[in-house]
Amino acid sequence: MARRRKNARDVDGILVLNKALDLSSNHALQRTRWQFNAAKAGHTGALDPKATGVLPICFGEATKFSQYLLDADKRYRAVVKLGVRTETQDTEGEVVAEVDASNIKLKQIEAILDQFRGDIKQVPSMYSAIKHKGQPLYKYARKGIEIEREPRPITIYELEILDFKPGVHPELTIEVCCSKGTYIRSLADDIGLALGVGGHLIGLHRIAAGPFHEDDSVSLEDIIAERGEQGPEVLDHWLLPVEDAVDHFEEVMLDQRSGQFIMQGQPVLEPAALKVAQAGDLVRLVVEYADYDEFIGLGEILSDGRVAPKRLLSTATK
Repeated sequence: MARRRKNARDVDGILVLNKALDLSSNHALQRTRWQFNAAKAGHTGALDPKATGVLPICFGEATKFSQYLLDADKRYRAVVKLGVRTETQDTEGEVVAEVDASNIKLKQIEAILDQFRGDIKQVPSMYSAIKHKGQPLYKYARKGIEIEREPRPITIYELEILDFKPGVHPELTIEVCCSKGTYIRSLADDIGLALGVGGHLIGLHRIAAGPFHEDDSVSLEDIIAERGEQGPEVLDHWLLPVEDAVDHFEEVMLDQRSGQFIMQGQPVLEPAALKVAQAGDLVRLVVEYADYDEFIGLGEILSDGRVAPKRLLSTATK
């Protein structure tokens, strides 16, 4: 999370940024925050510099809910070069094996993809940010140290072929909808191994992250051009409501009295809650007023049926 800047604005909302190639997620965050002159901002799951696409940026109160976007499903379009393996499973690493893969046909690929659909286990790359004894794996990898990694459960909801270009090193374009923790570079390597020729990731574009799709995104270049010499408020129309980050949770409507108790940190009995959720579930809390409804944060259903505050907006009406 970036630190608060002096003379910055208190801006709340979510920007769906379309990250450009060769731009780190942190650099994209800092430049975007500068354009909005936002006091507080954070991204919701890094994209590698060589990857492009959807990178939701949370401003202000939205940062309280960024974890739920980190945990959200993702959709990618990936290009895999077959016949060449690299140490990093992408274009950044040295080639470790290379063969003529011109014998690979589309039907062969279609036949093996089913083993990667559904609930599977994946061994993460040594060049991932997963930590071992407090250090990310890629730091060990850069020192030539190999750490044994346990396979991790992931889910591939969809895995479809978009394009196939045959040749000595065929290029396979796929679309993947997957759970959090899925490494597409590892998937590319595994597909290559299953075909007996190896492979590595040469292109990656994130189409969607949770509820946010590239159709709703804007590039940093366009943001800079739109602002020009104007004040940062000219960009605020790009911000989506904070509530959109947790829209996948069931909604519980509260009256004003219950809303006040929740905002004071006290659980309330709300019979309607047990109709949409179970004990331990998180729910979106919305207070009903005469002429508008107000999202105030997340609550948790307790075992006795009450709703307890979990994460609340400090900007909510009290």
